[in-house]
Amino acid sequence: MTSAAAPVAARWCAPQAAGPLRGTVDLPGSKSLTNRLLVLAALAESPSLLRGPLQARDTLLMAGALRSLGVTIDGEDGHWRVAPGPLVAATVDVGLAGTVMRFVPPLAALADGPVHFDGDPYARRRPMATLVDGLRQAGVEVDDGGTGRLPFTVLGRSRVRGGTVEIDASASSQFVSGLLLGAARYDDGITVRHLGERAVPSQPHLDMTLDVLAASGVDASRPEPGVWSVRPGPVAGRTWEVEPDLSNAAPFLAAAVVTGGTITVPGWPARTTQAGDALRDLLALMGAAVTLDARGLTVSGPARISGLDADLGDVGELTPVLAAVAAVADGPSRLRGIGHLRGHETDRLAALANEISALGGDVDEQSDFLMVRPRPLHGGTWHAYDDHRMATAGAVLGLVVPGITVDDVACTSKTLPDFPGMWATLVGA
Repeated sequence: MTSAAAPVAARWCAPQAAGPLRGTVDLPGSKSLTNRLLVLAALAESPSLLRGPLQARDTLLMAGALRSLGVTIDGEDGHWRVAPGPLVAATVDVGLAGTVMRFVPPLAALADGPVHFDGDPYARRRPMATLVDGLRQAGVEVDDGGTGRLPFTVLGRSRVRGGTVEIDASASSQFVSGLLLGAARYDDGITVRHLGERAVPSQPHLDMTLDVLAASGVDASRPEPGVWSVRPGPVAGRTWEVEPDLSNAAPFLAAAVVTGGTITVPGWPARTTQAGDALRDLLALMGAAVTLDARGLTVSGPARISGLDADLGDVGELTPVLAAVAAVADGPSRLRGIGHLRGHETDRLAALANEISALGGDVDEQSDFLMVRPRPLHGGTWHAYDDHRMATAGAVLGLVVPGITVDDVACTSKTLPDFPGMWATLVGA
């Protein structure tokens, strides 16, 4: 098991901004990159160094999972040195981390012995049948009791046949990424074909997976739409520089928008596959002034916040904070293409509709979109649903709506180790 136990729920009075917020916010490393790089480092032929990785609950769970499988991960000066080793039988705690529950089982299939997976109570409700089916098609034996959900056991045989896998990955791109990340060590590699009528969401995350595979010397490609392929071959150990987590910039940049202030995030990359980079265009559509230069990304809030009509299918993780901004805009917003968010840490569409409405807002919840119509809001309890992005959305509204209390701010430690402290520094609370 890992040392990344779920934090104890902590009620938190969201601080109200006294005026426009101005400042610079340094963000820790990207969760998405850190966990992909840890998996590749575990499979590499030589040690790797991750410089500036995120060290928060989700990545500590990943590190713990890999350690339990026989990988050595040592911390030094905020960096991680990863030394691969023979993979062994283990018990893995996935917590509520989608990347751990979907990236590690394909790796565990290469272990010499059974690997048992379980996690937080809500993790047992998150969809996993697609991954289990994909693993079975690749020749992996999985004992899930016929549920297609956690808990389950991957019966590792030290090697995996691989080959062509056909799945419907419309619920999550993580199913595809998980199968691709371990496939260079499979006998025949892997080709994943998406069979669903709806597109695979979160395409930037798939681009990120292909990029880091290629940077590790793996022959990884997307030969045609809806098809991804990894050829068998060695994975190179190397030094990685982990980018700041751009999705975690969302609440801080949103703070500039809702208060009419100016926030800068240093180190914003000029080129990236991170979904959070879409904030530049999305916040500009809502009226913000957005500048990317040598200092980083700077967002200045508008006098009037415009409503947003946007397809967020590729960047669904930004939806909670954007919905919070939309709730205090000057016109209605339609956030589209987000039906897959019902299978995230919580059903985010239902959660956002419930919480904004409970504060006096008007949200029309449909199968794959939210219509947010601004109304005067009042204070109250904002429920986080053990979901870090729901908690930060409540913090954004608390800047301009007095009396909001987030019932569980501690869940933000999933990706931001000290969100309350960072927020207090920004607000001057």
